[in-house]
Amino acid sequence: MEIIIAIAILGGLGLVFGLVLSAASKVFYVETDPRLDQLNEALPGANCGGCGYAGCGAYAEAVLKGEAEIGKCASGGNECAQAMAAVMGVKAEAVARRVAMVCCSGEKAYDEEGNLTKGAKIKANYEGFHDCLAASKVGGSGPLSCKFGCLGYGTCTTACKYGAIKVVNGVARVDEDLCVGCMACAAVCPRHLIIPVEPDRNVVIACNSMAKGAVTTRSCTVGCIGCGLCKKICPKGAITVEKNLARIDYTKCDNCGLCATVCPKKLIKDSNVENLPDASTIPTPTQPNG
Repeated sequence: MEIIIAIAILGGLGLVFGLVLSAASKVFYVETDPRLDQLNEALPGANCGGCGYAGCGAYAEAVLKGEAEIGKCASGGNECAQAMAAVMGVKAEAVARRVAMVCCSGEKAYDEEGNLTKGAKIKANYEGFHDCLAASKVGGSGPLSCKFGCLGYGTCTTACKYGAIKVVNGVARVDEDLCVGCMACAAVCPRHLIIPVEPDRNVVIACNSMAKGAVTTRSCTVGCIGCGLCKKICPKGAITVEKNLARIDYTKCDNCGLCATVCPKKLIKDSNVENLPDASTIPTPTQPNG
């Protein structure tokens, strides 16, 4: 009998609480804009943070409130932008795909005796926490002689949710097929080496050294020395040398690759270099622009 009474009491309490919750849900109901769900459906749900917001939901709310522009989702790209624009009843500009690029060419190569033959030189052995930021804090800006180069301890690889970046011969490298352009890797790089660029570009200058040429030469066998030969030969004026470092303006570059033929460090890479004319037939300045 006591068991039956206890069950009845519990059942009654459950019924009362259920009625209270049902009433409360109606009293405190807040109507939501149906477009919010549609915006969330248009987004990839990666929550990568590439848009500058905590996640896809936060970005969708910001767009709905007019606090954020459409087209900031790197993971979703142009398809996502157009879908969100349709929901909001506006026209969105086409979003060009971007991928991450590591501005360092200091991959290390050694001879049979273990001597460094190519890449960034090492000034000390680091045995601390396997993290780029931690390594950069010791031994005078880290174990590399070049204070601008990739430390190679893989902090960016941990940040990437897509497995698009790996450390190869001491330098981080991006798989463009896997990269969605969220730039989470760039956010954690202590040397700010990683930048967004258009994929499948033919000509790149993968270096970040702003040291003078002589200093760079002592630190890395392939670093940019700021000689200016690439700048002088570029027919489009797409290359400038700022703070001892050559940079390409891709809005002007037509991928002719002439710069790659005159770079004394063979730093400038050109995926179509086999189609270029012989460098000996190209007029080049005799004196570099220091």
